[in-house]
Amino acid sequence: MSFAEDLLPDDLLETFRERAAVHDRENTFPELDLADLRERGYLRLLVPTVLGGLGASLLDASRVQRRLAQAAPATALALNMHLVVTGAALHAHLVGADAGERVLAGAAEDLLFAFGISEAGNEAMLFDASTRADAREDGGYTVTGTKIFTSLAPVWDRLVVHGRLADATEVDPRLVFGLLERTDAVEVLDDWDTHGMRGTQSRTTRLHAAPIAAQDVLTLTPVGPNPDPLVRGIFGAFELLIASVYTGIAERALAVGVQVATTRRSVTRGIVHADDPDIRRRLAAAAIGIDGAILQIEKVTADLDALGTGSTGPGITDHGARWFLHFSGVKSRATEAAIAAVDQVLRASGGSHFFRRSELERLSRDVRAGLYHPSDEESVHASYGKALLGEVGSAG
Repeated sequence: MSFAEDLLPDDLLETFRERAAVHDRENTFPELDLADLRERGYLRLLVPTVLGGLGASLLDASRVQRRLAQAAPATALALNMHLVVTGAALHAHLVGADAGERVLAGAAEDLLFAFGISEAGNEAMLFDASTRADAREDGGYTVTGTKIFTSLAPVWDRLVVHGRLADATEVDPRLVFGLLERTDAVEVLDDWDTHGMRGTQSRTTRLHAAPIAAQDVLTLTPVGPNPDPLVRGIFGAFELLIASVYTGIAERALAVGVQVATTRRSVTRGIVHADDPDIRRRLAAAAIGIDGAILQIEKVTADLDALGTGSTGPGITDHGARWFLHFSGVKSRATEAAIAAVDQVLRASGGSHFFRRSELERLSRDVRAGLYHPSDEESVHASYGKALLGEVGSAG
């Protein structure tokens, strides 16, 4: 039995799958899923065993998330944010930086971490912020601004945020990353009513001079791309685990499509749809795309794990200056492959799956949330264009 199968047995996943339809219909957070996962040590997944965790690698987490997404996509996506934070902390820990030690210690005690980075109109994401950070005399900061798409909003114990800290003349603009506790300075709106991924409850969060205690400051970085271990860990874990969740959705859709094809029969031709060459081609195309996504995710994730442990050898690559390109490229290709695969399955499965009672109908909505996650198609293409051709105008 694999690590993922041991942590998430079939009977538990079936329970999650039944609940997922209810949470989608009622637009509610899957609190029972969280309780079950917490009991199984899910929040300690990426904490080293010496610190009281399960000692999983990021590759282990990727496989676990793919499996969870096959039952409850919104639960998987919501828990992804905790794993992004703990995955980044693990990466920083493994490369000898202390930025994530407080996160790992909290996760070992089953604290639930959420991720409050996204801001409306901020295409730089991790590398800049419209949220303002102000230094306090005690070594801490206050942050003021609005974060969007804050998954786990009703239930998190600690929220990772960033804010821009600069002198009056913007000579040395910097970003502070830190942890927030729930206080009156953190306002969580009840505004999550979406096309898909409804159970994540990724609500808007307003910060009103919310305090980051000195001991909860994780790192300070310059504005713009930089090699800070925590930032690299956040970017890598976010992109790779996002790709894993959407690939898991596509895997489940394909499994459902195979079931449909082997039982659905053409009255006109008197054959099961599994014998229809058009159906076979559509399902095969979905499988080809999914396999390609899995291979890419696993390669780059294993490389990132190796970077943290200092492993070298055949099949292990340190991508150097291209790490961020590969993180975003894998997310882009895997997400697009997942959407295409689910669409192929829908086309192969008949009009009954247009009804809300169909699991495929829900999966088709959930998978499209991948369009909106960073890095989006525009930023990925812009990054690759810059890597190939330089800044716009530089060739002339």
